[in-house]
Amino acid sequence: MSFEQNISKTLTELIEIHSPTGYHQEVMAYIRKELDESGISYKETVKGAILATIKGESEEGRLFSAHVDTLGAMVKSIKGKGSLEFMLLGGYMYNTLESENCWIRTSQGKLISGTVQTNKPSVHIDGGDARSLERKQQTMEVIIDEKVHSVDDVKALGISVGDFIFIEPKLRILPNGFIKSRYLDDKASVSILLEAMKTLKKEKLHKTLHFFISNYEEVGHGAKAALPENLTEFIAVDMGAPGNDQNSSEYKVNICAKDSSGPYDYEMRRSLEMLCEEENIPYATDIYPFYGSDASAALGAGYDIRTALIGPGVFASHGYERTHMESMKATFDLIVSYAKK
Repeated sequence: MSFEQNISKTLTELIEIHSPTGYHQEVMAYIRKELDESGISYKETVKGAILATIKGESEEGRLFSAHVDTLGAMVKSIKGKGSLEFMLLGGYMYNTLESENCWIRTSQGKLISGTVQTNKPSVHIDGGDARSLERKQQTMEVIIDEKVHSVDDVKALGISVGDFIFIEPKLRILPNGFIKSRYLDDKASVSILLEAMKTLKKEKLHKTLHFFISNYEEVGHGAKAALPENLTEFIAVDMGAPGNDQNSSEYKVNICAKDSSGPYDYEMRRSLEMLCEEENIPYATDIYPFYGSDASAALGAGYDIRTALIGPGVFASHGYERTHMESMKATFDLIVSYAKK
């Protein structure tokens, strides 16, 4: 199969597995299966992340990371009328959730259908308030698609406080290369890394390569522990963020010069940029003022490493996101080229 076919297949399978931060068992089982079938060695950390390794001639290590945890929600309380108050997992914007289908996962593993609504969802009843209502935790709720009218009715379904809520991703892969879905942050990058590992396994490598599949990035501590010894370089593969006044692109690999944690290693950044220029890989360098990565988390934990951040351009981050296959391919090409240096 072509790169586009492989990526489409892997991304579809990843998106279909619910993995809000804190709920990672099923998606990590998928990652382990992919690595087993590819003959790539790995270990699982105590927190449940996966560290895969491809040995090179040197013990000196270079690590690529991507995170498989996504945004989500959790049941905060059961309301008297039988709807659910919820709290966010990660940095959703409430307005992007309105009218979305969802599933409540009970502790017994049952999935119950629901819809995210405001508590004033009808213009025929609530008039202008339905339009002007501020979208926030206190005004949003999940309406359960069952005949429930009380707290006891909801509890009888097996729903309780602390249950995870999965928001429908709505994946669309279009013939012209556009990809639309929730959770392209960062499952787009995970699918790229899995493809890169399969390619690099066949290469004679100078440096040992590590691939860290993180499961707590969205809450800031994904790569704060369990990194391998002899590591000198950490390259986070996460979304670039096109938008107003930004230089990033949905059609290039994006290289971050600085985010909210500070500047990334200048020499690494220049090496990545020059490699793109030498190999005609389309790229854009950018700064993200409201952004942090697993690489910056590792620095915050005290690791003495050089760091960089690259990734496909993902428009409307933390909402209904969009990227393009050209950006996915450019990111893949840069990872493979840099890994062989």
